[in-house]
Amino acid sequence: METKNLNVKAIENGTVIDHIPSEALFKIIHILELEKETNLITFGSNFESKRMGSKAIIKIANRYCADDEINKISIVAPMACVNTIKNYEVVDKRNVVVPESIEGFVKCANPACITNHEKITTKFLVRKKNDELNLRCRYCEKTTTQDNMVILK
Repeated sequence: METKNLNVKAIENGTVIDHIPSEALFKIIHILELEKETNLITFGSNFESKRMGSKAIIKIANRYCADDEINKISIVAPMACVNTIKNYEVVDKRNVVVPESIEGFVKCANPACITNHEKITTKFLVRKKNDELNLRCRYCEKTTTQDNMVILK
């Protein structure tokens, strides 16, 4: 039986986010608010990866990620790579860098935390433990793990 391959079209200008853990794909779509994007978006999940086992990828035509967006991506996909494409060529390739602290886009997992009851911006110290990121709340000092992270708008 003949195997058919479907190739994803290259983008002329924009951003390609590669090496996304498959389970983080829709978190990144949410973070970047791609459901509101009017430019061409191509994404796929569970691609074979020698480095990761399986991975996801996102291509966004005519849009470039801001530094704060890349910082947010790093929290859910610390091994991701963000490529800037111009005239079908990669002109910048950046591995995301996990910041030491983050504010305002992840909910504290502690239901009793003051940030869940009052209008207070969440603040976390970022810790890496056994290749997994943990966020320690600056208010209640509880840890939010990657498995129970809820991204705020």
